[in-house]
Amino acid sequence: MAIAWIIVVGVLCAAAGFAVAYMVTSKQNVDRSKEAEIKIEAMLAEAKAEEKDILLKAKDEALKIRTAAEQEAREARNEYQRAERRLSQKEENIDRKLEQIERREKSLSTKEQEAEEAKAEVELMRQEQIHELERVAAMNRDEAKAQLLQAVETEIRAEANKRVREIEFETKEEAEAKARKIIALAIQKYASDQVSESSVSVVPLPSEDMKGRIIGREGRNIRALEAATGVDLIIDDTPDTVILSGFDPVRREIARQALTKLIVDGRIHPARIEELVAKARIDVDNVMREEGEKAALEAKVHGMSPDLIKAMGRLHFRTSYSQNVLRHSIEIAALCSTMAHELGADVNIARRGGFLHDVGKGVSHEVEGPHAIIGGEIAKRLGESKAVVHAIKAHHGEEEPETVEALIVAAADAISAARPGARRENLETYAKRLEALENIANSFPGVDRSFAIQAGREVRIIVRPEEVDDLAAARLARDIVKQIQENLSYPGQIKVMVLRETRAVEFAK
Repeated sequence: MAIAWIIVVGVLCAAAGFAVAYMVTSKQNVDRSKEAEIKIEAMLAEAKAEEKDILLKAKDEALKIRTAAEQEAREARNEYQRAERRLSQKEENIDRKLEQIERREKSLSTKEQEAEEAKAEVELMRQEQIHELERVAAMNRDEAKAQLLQAVETEIRAEANKRVREIEFETKEEAEAKARKIIALAIQKYASDQVSESSVSVVPLPSEDMKGRIIGREGRNIRALEAATGVDLIIDDTPDTVILSGFDPVRREIARQALTKLIVDGRIHPARIEELVAKARIDVDNVMREEGEKAALEAKVHGMSPDLIKAMGRLHFRTSYSQNVLRHSIEIAALCSTMAHELGADVNIARRGGFLHDVGKGVSHEVEGPHAIIGGEIAKRLGESKAVVHAIKAHHGEEEPETVEALIVAAADAISAARPGARRENLETYAKRLEALENIANSFPGVDRSFAIQAGREVRIIVRPEEVDDLAAARLARDIVKQIQENLSYPGQIKVMVLRETRAVEFAK
């Protein structure tokens, strides 16, 4: 029972506690609501105040913008009014000028009318004077004009002819004097050696027995040497001497070196001959290159291609008439340099053109055509300038000279050739005939090489055996003879020999 009362009392106390706590909480909520309302009212009041400030500022800004716009509008109206006034003034000025022009035109029209009237009066007076003159002179105006023009023309023509002759005479004298001076100066500044031309080379022998070894069994050694070099070996009664005959000096030099080495070596047979001839060709090529470089250095011509230097070195073994062609080229370069300097022309082009003017002679026997054109094409292919190529081609008139330098090269070449005893025409004609013989032979199919020997009295032709058989070789000889008879003029007779050789080579191992 006591326990039950205790429980009831506890329940009542708890209920009373909950009631008191609820009352306290409700009072706190009411207080908080009042505080929130107060804060909201304060914030609204502050917002209204800020709104008023913003409105006031906006009104002030709008007022300023309006004032500025009105000011700009007033300025624009003022500017427009000023432009209208200026335009009005210009229109007034134009009107005044138009009035002035109209007055001047009226005045000019009046003056022109007066001038026309005066002109008509003058023309009338002139016609009257002409009629009077015709009456007095007993001829009309056209006859008088023709007679006067004829008299004046005759007088002027006579005076002009006289003056032209005087000018031509004076110019010719001055030109000749200046040319003589330039040529004399050029010749004085250069002195060249005189070289005698030769178409044979002499090889000394250590003894007479060496002749038999050179000839070989049944002449096989001498035939092998002649076939390999294209040079004719003359072994006669001259003691201890073998003569090499051939118009091509390069071949002759190769044969001379090869034969000299064979004599020293002592082993003379066809295989050894071919080996030493090949070595001699290499040695001669080196000599040509060295001589070309020395000549270019002496002539003061620089920057040439190696192939062009070698082509110039080939002229070391070539003679034209009685002049060594390489020495002749150096001489021409010096003469051209002096003459170009005196005439105010391009010294480098003149010197270079003079040095290279005969480069075609080194291969003129291998290529058909004038050596000037051949040389020009070689120089063009090896990088020489257009002006130098033209000077080379024009030095013998194959091309019309178009530059001062080309004329200088032609003149220098003529000066070098005109020296007393400098050239002999017969030798050049002989060389050309030998070249023509080889060209005819080489023009036939199946021909490998051809050599004109014995001063042009014999042509030896080596054919390719796989293309020409024995019967065709005989027919080829007859055809070449016929071609020579039709196209060349020559003294005596020419022997044509066609050589066909077949080799079989094997190696024992």
